[in-house]
Amino acid sequence: MVRSDYQRRSPVLDAAHGIESIVDEVPMTAGPTHDLDGRPTKPLPLAHLIRISMYWLGISAVWSGILDIVNNRLQYTGLVPKGSEGLGGLQIALAGTFIAILVQPTIGTISDYTMTRWGRRKPYIFIGAVLDVAFLWGVATSNTLPAVAAFVTMLQFSSNFAQGPFQGYVPDLVPAKQVGLASGLIGLMAALGNVAGYAVSAVALVLSQTDPNAFVYGTMAIGLIEFLTMLSVVLHVDEGKTVKPRAGKSWFAIAREAWGTDILREHSFLWLVGSRFCILTGAALYPIMATFYLAQVFGLDQRAAGDTKLVLLAIVGLCVTLSVVPSSRLSDRIGRKKVIYGSCVAGAVGLGMGAVAPVLPVALAGAALFAVAAGAFLAVDWALMSDIVPKASTGRYMGISNVATASAGTVALALGGAAVMDTVNHAFGYGAGPRAALGFGVVCYILGALLLKPVVERRRELEAAPLDAAS
Repeated sequence: MVRSDYQRRSPVLDAAHGIESIVDEVPMTAGPTHDLDGRPTKPLPLAHLIRISMYWLGISAVWSGILDIVNNRLQYTGLVPKGSEGLGGLQIALAGTFIAILVQPTIGTISDYTMTRWGRRKPYIFIGAVLDVAFLWGVATSNTLPAVAAFVTMLQFSSNFAQGPFQGYVPDLVPAKQVGLASGLIGLMAALGNVAGYAVSAVALVLSQTDPNAFVYGTMAIGLIEFLTMLSVVLHVDEGKTVKPRAGKSWFAIAREAWGTDILREHSFLWLVGSRFCILTGAALYPIMATFYLAQVFGLDQRAAGDTKLVLLAIVGLCVTLSVVPSSRLSDRIGRKKVIYGSCVAGAVGLGMGAVAPVLPVALAGAALFAVAAGAFLAVDWALMSDIVPKASTGRYMGISNVATASAGTVALALGGAAVMDTVNHAFGYGAGPRAALGFGVVCYILGALLLKPVVERRRELEAAPLDAAS
């Protein structure tokens, strides 16, 4: 476990409340250890930054993998009638989306005030990950649409129970000068998690032709990935930050605080949440549509679709991985917003190529460009959000920001899948729908770029003086 000066802590007695609390020890001989936001100023080792971001790999693997596995089952196993695949996916996604939107900011806010021997975030991360594995087993072994939807709903609860607190780590623990690097690592972990989830799903699709339990094995494999990455965080990351004082508030009052109207004063934050919602909706369309696109547009059977998705994943994984770190470093030089604008242009062009592709190689080339855009956005999105959120309530604000993530996939399914794909398929012929859905994604990228314009970009390391120096 890595420990630094800002992580050494000691108990003191709070005379006003008669309780023991924890404060940071600042060695008399040390230089400034915190800025005015309470963020540490001393750089963290690269290995520690990797451990902080590791759990995002597991989360991404679960949600990319489980949604793709469910879509494969919708397309090829007869869970829903032909021509209603998008509607079936929407029913499953809708079941848990409102829970995700409610749970993540609420639990994130509660974790801001939580004090345990493990820290304020870890208990929620551990409990959520364990429940995820249990509910994934339920999804894997269910054979009707209502049962699958019910377990996906419970999975949304448990996953967001962990995600809300986890997202406070970068604003809590990472010095301002390392936020760009930390965001890049989180983007890289998210990209690798997406690739891992889709790869497991593609392998399960290929094996399902000969093994009826292939989808069960695939679902539990992504659960194992999440559980192992959770252990890496829980066992090896020192949270190293004091809790936000409760000041006599009840836990119910704290939970309600997540939805206080004071957030309306954070104009840049609200514009950024709207922008990332549109961008993430557009970005979600390609992976959500992948199975339907290959089967309906190019007429690939189950085996061919699985093999093609593995090729697609190799291309996407390489492009995303190569683009994340350079994009993060570029954002430190030219600004976060400029990189996001570039990712919107590349993403829109990539989706547009897929929408009009006459042959599969053109669609694969569009997917490669789309992957570069996704990597750039993942690298910079967290850095920009971490720069602008109020540091006293990182769990709350990062939880609210991820409402965009939780709802983007559902909106992509609702509008791109059920509304656009199914409607266009019925009106213009089976196979036209997925193309129209990718065209809808182009519109989402354009809206995301427009909503980003009012966001006031700022860099914490350029604004905040060290706490010790100020005092």
